[in-house]
Amino acid sequence: MATQEGTNQATLEEALSVHDIAEMLSVELSAEWKLKADQVARTITLLDEGNTIPFIARYRKEVTESLDEVQIQRIADRAASLRALHERKLDVRRLIDTQGKLTPELEAAIQAARTLQEVEDIYLPYRPKRKTRASVAREKGLAPLAELILQQPELVGDPEALREEHAQPFLDPEKGVETSMEAYAGASDIVAEIIAEDATVRGNVRTQFFQRSQLSARVADEETLKEKDPNGVYQLYYEFNQRITRLVPHQILALNRAEREGVLRVSVDLPYEQEQNSITAVYPSKSTSPFASLLEEATEDSYKRLLAPSMEREVRVELTKKAEEHAINIFAVNLRHLLLQPPLRGKKVLGIDPGIRTGCKVAVVNEFGSFITSDVIYLHREQQARETLRSLIQKYEITVIAIGNGTASRETEQLVASLIHDLEQENGKAEQIGYVIVNEAGASVYSASEAAREEFPNLDATQRGTISIARRLQDPLAELVKIDPKAVGVGLYQHDVDQKELAAMLDRVVVSCVNFAGVDVNSASAALLKRVSGINTRVANAIVKYREANGPFTSRNDLLKVPGLGPATFVQAAGFLKIANGTEPLDNTFIHPESYDAARALLKMLPGDETQKPSERIAQFKQLLTLQTKFGRSMRNRGGDSEQEVWSDIAKKIGVGLPTLQDILENLEKPGLDPRDALPRPILRHDVLKMEDLQPGMVLQGTVRNVVDFGAFVDIGVKQDGLVHISEMFERFDRSAPRDPLSVVSVGQVIQVRVLKVDMQRGRIQLSMKGIH
Repeated sequence: MATQEGTNQATLEEALSVHDIAEMLSVELSAEWKLKADQVARTITLLDEGNTIPFIARYRKEVTESLDEVQIQRIADRAASLRALHERKLDVRRLIDTQGKLTPELEAAIQAARTLQEVEDIYLPYRPKRKTRASVAREKGLAPLAELILQQPELVGDPEALREEHAQPFLDPEKGVETSMEAYAGASDIVAEIIAEDATVRGNVRTQFFQRSQLSARVADEETLKEKDPNGVYQLYYEFNQRITRLVPHQILALNRAEREGVLRVSVDLPYEQEQNSITAVYPSKSTSPFASLLEEATEDSYKRLLAPSMEREVRVELTKKAEEHAINIFAVNLRHLLLQPPLRGKKVLGIDPGIRTGCKVAVVNEFGSFITSDVIYLHREQQARETLRSLIQKYEITVIAIGNGTASRETEQLVASLIHDLEQENGKAEQIGYVIVNEAGASVYSASEAAREEFPNLDATQRGTISIARRLQDPLAELVKIDPKAVGVGLYQHDVDQKELAAMLDRVVVSCVNFAGVDVNSASAALLKRVSGINTRVANAIVKYREANGPFTSRNDLLKVPGLGPATFVQAAGFLKIANGTEPLDNTFIHPESYDAARALLKMLPGDETQKPSERIAQFKQLLTLQTKFGRSMRNRGGDSEQEVWSDIAKKIGVGLPTLQDILENLEKPGLDPRDALPRPILRHDVLKMEDLQPGMVLQGTVRNVVDFGAFVDIGVKQDGLVHISEMFERFDRSAPRDPLSVVSVGQVIQVRVLKVDMQRGRIQLSMKGIH
């Protein structure tokens, strides 16, 4: 037995190897992705070496076999979870061992546990506790009597007399046990706690609770209801009953919020009668035992007093966790689409931050986002406001106006649309001016930030906010990274979820977007640079200071001169930092400096000469290669190479893998590539619609502003965003098989919608995407 225990101990105390983790994850993730254990192991090794996920996804494709960021992130998260589980197993084993209660069976159970919950269930009976009814009974020496109840001995005789007989040794007035009834009451408390802490019982009950329990919500206090929910926000849940398996995330978050605000009382319940068998299967009573009724009563007490409340807490926690994960994921997807909206390049922009009492702040920025001038206009002085805007538009040759979507935005829009109409009448259609309503969420946060004060020390907060609105149209990513992602206004219930988890997820999204788009190192702010792979705030600030002191970077290699930016950081960051018009053309691509020799070797192999653009030479080579393979097939030349074989051979000759070769080709074909440029541009409007203009059946073009569980909010150019309910997104909608709005639309997407209904009184517009071709 000692030998076996020693073996188990060694097994458990061994460090969890990368190979072990990879084996587990390759099985765990096989349903979603077919991953090989060695592929996962290589990826974990790269992560353990300190490589960032964007870097691994883009520049280590041969090692990971082209895993994307989502897959790598999942591997990173699950590897961390498995390591945490292993560490907890070691902790639990040590804690039980110090109590002198570790057995080979316990050791094996800990080793076999697959979740933290299983480990905690095993440890529960050994966890130090505050005083409980059972602990008080143990202090009175009633544990052996409890063990008798659990053993259910089958004895012959009068049950009552037998129980009285067996209780006598435990009667002790000094300990507060004067009668057999008191003795059995204490012993039953011990039995109830033992049952409630049994890992098998807890596992059985937990499974049933998560499958069959019912969530109920009732008004907490009828007398204060109108005070706590004056607008009836939670009216749908005043008398609410639903099986937990049918609850949807937004319901859970709404119920939690209503409970916190004191509007509702929420409970999760599973009657003892439905759960009794799963407990008695582990702790059966024997009808021939005089202690049968005591065990049955203790079992019911264990469930109602200990197990059910514990399971209710677990269910509520798990439901909340999953609902929060869902809400955070939706927020993350929306944020990604918002950040990756295409830049409006080469345009001066006039930004307007609408306001009534303090006026509308106006700012003009040049094509590069640099501040030119600012002013203030007042809507109640319409003629003066028109003249001010006319002067700015004509003086700075403005063709794009960005209007914030805050208070008085639609009144400002009417003024701008009217002015545009007049200017077009005067100048003809050749010089059209357009405007866009821009989501200004977070602009005030940025305007009061330290970063804004450093960027514009001589401007006040209102001017900085207006500049931000204008820049959001020019380059949403570069501007929005300056503010807390939670402030951008594309989530649902974002204040109700775990703020730490939300911040971590949104930070991942921002980092992913920045590295996906790439950064111009000579124009990027420190806020943008610090999101680049491998770069932290200190290094980002150092890059900006070096640039200000020494002028623009002319080569990626110059980055190594920045204090604090060493070789390791350079490897992680260099491929994402672009330099246009530098001494090395490859610096304006996503090609990593470590692949420059391979790129140059490839160029030497291509037809043409250096006077031709690489894209032209690649196009010629591809055309020639296609013709050769077609000719080879037509001649039935079975010995001829396929295109794939030719590219593989080239990759070997230049010393890279095929995925890296494909990336090199793409970047040589499209130097300075910004993936965002492939997306549709924002809608430039020239006139304004009012809600009164809308009629059912009208088909309009709109921009998706937010996507939530139940549909999407779309800006169609009127004061209020319209809602496309999820049932109006699919030509055939089946409520029994709910669909995901994110599979149809995304934030920033331009779509066509049909007006279904306009509710002027409530300011609501119902839209549909069905039947539009």
